[in-house]
Amino acid sequence: MSHVFPRFKDAPPVAVRGEGCYLYDADGRAWLDGSGGAAVSCLGHGDKEVIAAITRQANEMAFAHSRFFTSAAAEELADMLIANAPGKLERVYFVSGGSEAIEAAIKLARQYFVEIGQEQRCKLIARRQSYHGATLGAMAASGPGERRDGFAPLLPLSVSHIAPCYEYGERGEGENAADYAQRAADALEAEILRLGPQTVMAFVAETVAGAGLGAVTAGEGYFKRIREICDKYGVLLILDEVMCGCGRTGHLFACEAEGVAPDILCMAKGLGGGYQPIGAMLCTGEMYDAVRQGSGAFRHGHTYLAHPVAAAAARAVVGKILREGLVARVGVMGGVLRDVLQRRFGQHPHVGDIRGRGLFMGLELVEERGSKRPFAPQRRLAARIKDAAFDEGLICYPMGGTRDGYRGDHVLLAPPFIISEAQIEELSGKLQRAIDRALAE
Repeated sequence: MSHVFPRFKDAPPVAVRGEGCYLYDADGRAWLDGSGGAAVSCLGHGDKEVIAAITRQANEMAFAHSRFFTSAAAEELADMLIANAPGKLERVYFVSGGSEAIEAAIKLARQYFVEIGQEQRCKLIARRQSYHGATLGAMAASGPGERRDGFAPLLPLSVSHIAPCYEYGERGEGENAADYAQRAADALEAEILRLGPQTVMAFVAETVAGAGLGAVTAGEGYFKRIREICDKYGVLLILDEVMCGCGRTGHLFACEAEGVAPDILCMAKGLGGGYQPIGAMLCTGEMYDAVRQGSGAFRHGHTYLAHPVAAAAARAVVGKILREGLVARVGVMGGVLRDVLQRRFGQHPHVGDIRGRGLFMGLELVEERGSKRPFAPQRRLAARIKDAAFDEGLICYPMGGTRDGYRGDHVLLAPPFIISEAQIEELSGKLQRAIDRALAE
């Protein structure tokens, strides 16, 4: 009997080996990692260069507490990120994952306003169908749904939620794409005015929506209008690129495609590629200076901040992405993936939308294409697809709650950047069989 507390009631198989785009169990059965776990394994499994970097760092120095020391690995990784970062991002705060990065961002936003004498700014605005993490602050920022409902009485933040920029589900009949994008962005200004501009500290959004919506990209001009609104009212813009960043969408930072830069940017998952747990919060020099010249200390921290071995792994991952042109490769292979998905599912009676950017793609499932009517939640379609895909030898990321946190189903795909055209065909074939099996049930 296992004494591990599993995430779900059924104990999973034991993975014993990873190689390239596949994971293997003790019996030698292979699974194609079509979602990179949860958009984590950007370089695939068993990358010898990254493993060697981890080994070297562990041999030299495994741990030095960030209260007393920094490390060459953390300094070099920060330099690498800032050298490629958009806008005025100048400082990097290393944590152990995406939820921690979001927590740090929220707390820095609050402390920044305290430091500059605007203590009244304490309210956060986020978007429905967002997912920002499992810790209480990150969960409060996330949109309503089953993941947070049972914990609602514990959620500590003053957060309000506006509609996402979700054209397939929320664009009005007769409304063109540009007008819809502007309307979706203008909801932020309306909410700031409703709350009182002097009370709002930040707006947080996923640059490309991940788990909650399934690779939804914003309409053209949406984020530029969001940036204008934030600047107008002195509100900080926090972009969550935990899932969609680090090359996943064909840009090292996903916001590059939108032509905007945030005040705070959060990243994780692909940053360490699954080889070590690491995340990062990047902020502007202005925000850092407010803390440095004010109280002199960010009132936040964790034991494993800027862990040297994790930083060394991420330094190797990001270095390889940049050196081997993998960001450009994501753009090319993302086009291949989109074309294959369109060929297999473009006329499927229950696939309403195929969307995404780069190697970050989503399929939304509907009961009826014409009306875009979602399946009833009781059908548990996403869970059925996940199980059927796993039986087929495919790891993918189906989720429910696409439309409003409760109704709707999608499948998220985020394969390793090294995936081949033949493996994309394998992925799509297994996914087609899984979806058809789940619908037949």
